Amino acid sequence: MTGRQLAGAATWVFDLDNTLYDATTGLFSQIDARMKAFIARLLDLSEEAAFRVQKTYFREYGATLRGLIKHHQVDPRTFLDFVHDIDLSPIAPDPALDAALARTGGRKIIFTNADRLHAERVLARLGIARHFDGIFDIEAAEYVPKPDAGIYRDMIARHGVSAASAVMVEDMARNLLPAHDLGMTTLWVETTNVWGREGAAGAHVHHRTAALSDWLNAL
Repeated sequence: MTGRQLAGAATWVFDLDNTLYDATTGLFSQIDARMKAFIARLLDLSEEAAFRVQKTYFREYGATLRGLIKHHQVDPRTFLDFVHDIDLSPIAPDPALDAALARTGGRKIIFTNADRLHAERVLARLGIARHFDGIFDIEAAEYVPKPDAGIYRDMIARHGVSAASAVMVEDMARNLLPAHDLGMTTLWVETTNVWGREGAAGAHVHHRTAALSDWLNAL
């Protein structure tokens, strides 16, 4: 899409964590630490060994939870409640993003590997919940995370999204590939995180920005 076409996009599909707020807040680091603690306690491992399990499952399955379900029959609700029991004070209301979303046309949907409750809490904390028409979370995806191509199709079907007139916004570059393959326009929110940068040089990344509010305002 050109700038004019982007401004007229029918649907905007936003990732949540480290996309709608700056990764430097360290909010997701809290989640990461609680995942490690959960695994250490579950499997009676040292923190170092638990971290290796956590990242192995993340790389293999797209989300640590998927590996824990597959290999250890973990109850997903127990895991999600534990890892999302975090302090949201590092993020603050974001008037600039609120204004940018207000002037950006089209429906807006959250597409996240987290759960709905966490998404609702973060959106409320940022002061931007009013802009979003729906949330497609890990439970809606039946605990199959991005970048599994099937759940992108499920999200599109559930929310009546026309891929050709939709934009997906995400900090994990590899998670944009299925969106591209379905015909969506993609925007990568740049990060210094090595996991987030994986695949960032690919042709499936159509646009990129280090400042989401500024990018939206420039449309």
